[in-house]
Amino acid sequence: MAFELEAFQNKYLPPGHGRVDAILTVTADDAVKAGAGGPRVVGFIVDKSGSMAGDRIEAVRRAVRAAIALIPDGAWFFVVAFDASAQVVVAETQATAATRGLAIDALGRLQAGGGTAMSTGLAAARAIFDRAPSAIRQAVFLTDGKNESESAGNVAAELQACEGLFQCDCWGVGTDWRVGEVQDIAAGLLGKASLAPDPAGIEGAFRGAIEKASAKSLKDVRLRLWTPQGAAVVFVKQANPTLQDLTPKARTVTPQVREFMTGAWGPGESRDFHVAIDVKAGGVDEEMLAVRPSLVWLESEAGAWVEKEHKPPAARVFATWTADDALSSRIDGHVAHYTGQGELARAIQQGLDQREQGDEAGATQMLGRAVKLAHESGNVAMTQRLARVVDVVDVASGTVRLKRDASKAATMDLQLESRTTKRVKKSSPAGGGA
Repeated sequence: MAFELEAFQNKYLPPGHGRVDAILTVTADDAVKAGAGGPRVVGFIVDKSGSMAGDRIEAVRRAVRAAIALIPDGAWFFVVAFDASAQVVVAETQATAATRGLAIDALGRLQAGGGTAMSTGLAAARAIFDRAPSAIRQAVFLTDGKNESESAGNVAAELQACEGLFQCDCWGVGTDWRVGEVQDIAAGLLGKASLAPDPAGIEGAFRGAIEKASAKSLKDVRLRLWTPQGAAVVFVKQANPTLQDLTPKARTVTPQVREFMTGAWGPGESRDFHVAIDVKAGGVDEEMLAVRPSLVWLESEAGAWVEKEHKPPAARVFATWTADDALSSRIDGHVAHYTGQGELARAIQQGLDQREQGDEAGATQMLGRAVKLAHESGNVAMTQRLARVVDVVDVASGTVRLKRDASKAATMDLQLESRTTKRVKKSSPAGGGA
C-alpha cells in the first residue's frame, strides 16, 4: 500500500469515563515515486506593495526566476502579484525553455507600489488553480507588510473559498508584517508560515517550495474516521510536523464517517495526528471499538487519478473499561508527548503576548515554563529559539530572565516556529487488538 497507518493509545478507561485519545501515525511508502502521477501546477503569490520597493522587489524577481528554472519540463506554473489589487504577471504556462524565458522577461517589468490587500492575490491564484482540477496544486505566498488595504474578513472569506483547492506555504520578509495574518493563511491552506529576515533569504524559500511541489505524488490525501453510533469526534489535530487543528475542516461522508483533508503527499512523508473521541461509557470489562481510521487518497494509474483506501485493522482504536487504577491511570507516551508539545506552543504564545502588553512578570513565568517543557521533551531547536528571547538561568526549572535586547526577528521566529513540534520517539503501537 502507499501508506502505513499506526495507532498509539492507552485503551483502558475507568468506569463512567468515555474520552478516548490516540495518536495516529501516517507514513507514505518510500517506494512511491517522487513527482509521479498527473500534472502539477505551482503558483507564486507575491506582494508588490510600496514597501517592497528597492532591494525586496529585486530579490523577489531573482527568487522567482531561480525557482522557475527548477520547475520540471511539462509542469505548469504562474505568477500573481498583489498590492491593493491583483495582477497576473505570468499566466499559467507549461514549463519549457521558451516559456521560462518569457516569464523572466515579464518578471523584469514587475514594479512595486500601492497598498496591501492579501485576499486579492489569493483570489487571483484560486481562479487559476480552479482551471486545473486534476493537478497537484502548490503555492508559495510572500509578503513584507500588514494587510492594511482591506478588512480581515476579506481574507477569511477568501481562505474559505480556497480551502481544499491548493496548498500554500507562506513567507514574511523583514519584520514589518503581522505573524498572525500570515499564519492564518498558511493554516487555512495546509501550509507552514516562516520568516525570511532579509531579502537574501527569499531565493532559498522559493527553491524549497519548488522542491516540495516536485516531490508530491499522492493527491487529496484524507484521514477518514468511522465512529460508532452515539460517539462524537471531539477534535482531530495534526500534531507533527506542525500543530494544526483540522476539526473545523471535517467533511461528513455519512453520519458515522468524517474525513479530514491533509493535502498532497510525497514518498517517505510522515505525519502524526491526535484524535479525541467521546463514546458512551461502558461497564467494567466491557470493550468497544471507539474509532476505525483509514486513509483515502488519489493515486495515478495509467495517467488517471484512482481513489484508493487503506483500512489497517491494527490501527483501530478501542475503549476498555477497568476497575484497575494502575491500568486506567497510565498515559500513552505518544499522547503525553504531543499534549506537552501543544502546551509548549501555548506557553510561548501567551508569554510573547504578555511581553508585548508589558506584563514582564507574566511573560517571564510563561516563557520560563516553555523553556522547561522544551527541555523535558528534548526539543533542542525550540530551546535554542527561546534562548534568543530570554536568558536561561536554569533550564531544568525554567528559570529565565527576559532579554532586553532581543531582536524583533528572533521574537517573530519563535512565535512562528512555536507550532513546529519535535517528533515522538518511535515505539510499538498500542491500538488494543485486531
